[in-house]
Amino acid sequence: MSIQQEIEALREELRLHNYNYYVLDNPTISDYDFDMKLKALQDLENKHPEFYDATSPTLRVGGGITKNFNTVVHQYRMYSLDNSYSKEDLEDWEKRVLRILGDEKVAFTCELKYDGASISLTYEEGKLIRAVTRGDGVQGDDVTTNIKTIKSVPLQLKGDYPSKFDIRGEIVLPLDGFAKMNQERLENGEEPYMNPRNTASGSLKLQDSSLVAKRPLECLLYSIVGPDLNIDSQFEMLEKAREWGFKVPTVAQLCMSTEEVMSFVNYWDVHRHDLPYETDGVVVKINSLRQQEELGYTAKAPRWAMAYKFKAEQASTILKKISYQVGRTGAITPVANLEPVLLAGTTVRRASLHNADQIAKLDIREGDTVFVEKGGEIIPKITAVDFTKRNLDSEPTKYLQQCPECGTELVRKEGEAQHFCPNYMGCPPQITGRIQHFISRKAMDIEGLGGETVELLFKEGLIQNYADLYTLTTVQLLPLERMAQKSAENLVQGVAASKEIPFERVLFALGIRYVGETVAKKLAKAYKNIDALMQASFENLIAIDEIGERIAESVIGFFSDEENRELVNRLKEYGLQFSLSQEQLENQSDALKGKTFVVSGVFESIGRNDLKKMIEDNGGKVSSSISSKTSYLVAGDKMGPSKRTKAEGLGIPIITEQDFLSML
Repeated sequence: MSIQQEIEALREELRLHNYNYYVLDNPTISDYDFDMKLKALQDLENKHPEFYDATSPTLRVGGGITKNFNTVVHQYRMYSLDNSYSKEDLEDWEKRVLRILGDEKVAFTCELKYDGASISLTYEEGKLIRAVTRGDGVQGDDVTTNIKTIKSVPLQLKGDYPSKFDIRGEIVLPLDGFAKMNQERLENGEEPYMNPRNTASGSLKLQDSSLVAKRPLECLLYSIVGPDLNIDSQFEMLEKAREWGFKVPTVAQLCMSTEEVMSFVNYWDVHRHDLPYETDGVVVKINSLRQQEELGYTAKAPRWAMAYKFKAEQASTILKKISYQVGRTGAITPVANLEPVLLAGTTVRRASLHNADQIAKLDIREGDTVFVEKGGEIIPKITAVDFTKRNLDSEPTKYLQQCPECGTELVRKEGEAQHFCPNYMGCPPQITGRIQHFISRKAMDIEGLGGETVELLFKEGLIQNYADLYTLTTVQLLPLERMAQKSAENLVQGVAASKEIPFERVLFALGIRYVGETVAKKLAKAYKNIDALMQASFENLIAIDEIGERIAESVIGFFSDEENRELVNRLKEYGLQFSLSQEQLENQSDALKGKTFVVSGVFESIGRNDLKKMIEDNGGKVSSSISSKTSYLVAGDKMGPSKRTKAEGLGIPIITEQDFLSML
């Protein structure tokens, strides 16, 4: 046997032992024998670097140092999940699904929702190429070096895997491993970690990968995305991933009704405490991948999946004081400052009280003993008051009348739950809040500039609004606290680079109330440039799909303000993008204006999402369900028979993708 063959044989044997131990939980050799074989392989590789292999088991020990984690755009967006808390919520979701699918039969795949850090792994020709954190769902951080140290992440796949795909999962820290880590920290006189989830998440961003290798992290996989997967269902996807070498929990179950789903939920609500990992609910998915594609996505979440959250843990504590926060829109949020209490693995000190109505409804007062729970086990909220422990001299809460920051009399518009500070241009947290929104990741994404720096720049009088950012110089920044030459240069360069951000994101960055990412895209597409939008009439705005009266009034109100118009003009002078690019304009027309399309099935020459984009780029509207308002049903292969029946019954033309392309 040659040296190369000996090295490759050892690698293959160690990969198998890794798989048996970390994925199947069924080791076939002792830890000592494994370590000896690994050391032998390391020695051979050190002597023969010409046989280097990026998937070698020896790379599991770590040692690579990552100073900066590069931001990577996900090829396939990582969406959030909508939440449900009752059987009624699930049944309502099922009804929405069936409306879109035309009453086709559906099956569900139920999986436990593990509480860890989301990750996306990219494989090409069976090799791990990249590992990226979820980030904001659109882009995340490249943590490949650290992920390679996790033994349950295969570096080399086995079986009939696709040539290229992304697989999504959770990086978790098993409870026994977490307990051992904390025991070691206590013995070393260090503070223990608070909970497994945050510890797992923090591990991914450690600069020294050898430290990550020492932590007993695991990766549990649940979803595959990519072209030509040759997989028909979610349940089959889980089985295939197991065959290829991934650690996929075996508790997943195929259910044929919401009753079966609830049986799964109720069982695990009780037995989740027997699991080796933390879990906070069940993810219910439509099993058929064809139906998943048919259902598509909202702006934030897939329509084909729902998270059923287990009932939150509850604790009681004392409400010491009610304070008030001012948001960037002037909205006032009351906050309960609590006696610290441990809840679901974290220490809770504050909880939102939402608004004056909520305080009055629960009769919440300072000094009360209150019950606190985490809504969805994430955001703390007060659910009730323990009236048996209320002081006899307790006074009802009088809601704040003046802004806590600028003293302006608060207003509350009819039909709105929150009070507002109307001092739009003079209230400090509104000013800094708008600037912080402007620089945020989904808006201008200005590198080298964070929320604390914005506060400092405002406090020092260097900026009064977001347009002032484009006048900053390195000389102005250097005297500031903790601002070195390199930091100052990075900030100025980051601001300059943001001038390339496309129009729809600039529009979102302006911070017009009710104009989120999706609305900003629709307005940019409809008006093409800022000047046309600034002159838009109320009637003109509400004629746009999904633009209602409230949004139209907010847009007109924003641009009718002279100071806002001045800010926009300054930003135009500084070179920001206030019109669609030539490339975007070339792909747009009004050829399909006034027509509504339903897209169903699988297509040969163009992906479903690309087809939908072509409809919208050419002035048409895409609908998820067939109605009398539907102009055309674009039918692909494997389209549900109920959609065809409904279209035929309503006399709606059914066209092929070639018919559609001919229209354009």
